[in-house]
Amino acid sequence: MNKEWYVVNTYSGHENKVKEKLEMRANSMGLQDYIFRVVVPEEKVVDEKGKERTKKMFPGYIIVEMIMTDEAWFVVRNTPGVTGFIGSSGKGAKPFPLTPAEVDKILSSMNMSRVDISNEFAIDDMVKVISGPFANMFGKIKSIDLENAKLEVALDLFGQETIVELGSTEIEKA
Repeated sequence: MNKEWYVVNTYSGHENKVKEKLEMRANSMGLQDYIFRVVVPEEKVVDEKGKERTKKMFPGYIIVEMIMTDEAWFVVRNTPGVTGFIGSSGKGAKPFPLTPAEVDKILSSMNMSRVDISNEFAIDDMVKVISGPFANMFGKIKSIDLENAKLEVALDLFGQETIVELGSTEIEKA
């Protein structure tokens, strides 16, 4: 099973509390291998007085990166403050995950990436380019820039090794 992102409905105003409780429950129940990241989508806005503040993008909702097993699903649903998953028909049906494009749009507005570079990739890993001018080419990771979510990958172009800089959303493990 793959880890995917799901939208979880919470009581409005309780998003951060639910995030903390869910992370604590995942750790205490040994589900760190199934529940990975819990994110409260927020953005910085400047109010009419010129002060910068943080505003929730989707009040009453959080997004969770997880592998949808029965146990992980049960833990998330039964976390205090959670009212349910979005994309489920109810009656015990598991929800549909967000598409990668939807997740990228939400996370990129928060300067985050869907792919957690520090855990997913290492130097000398083989990767496949999945978008852009080098799509469907294979290469080896030469360096990782965690701050900017960029990787330098050595590709074979016309028989010569060429280093190109790629974003974390442009590659996948080979």
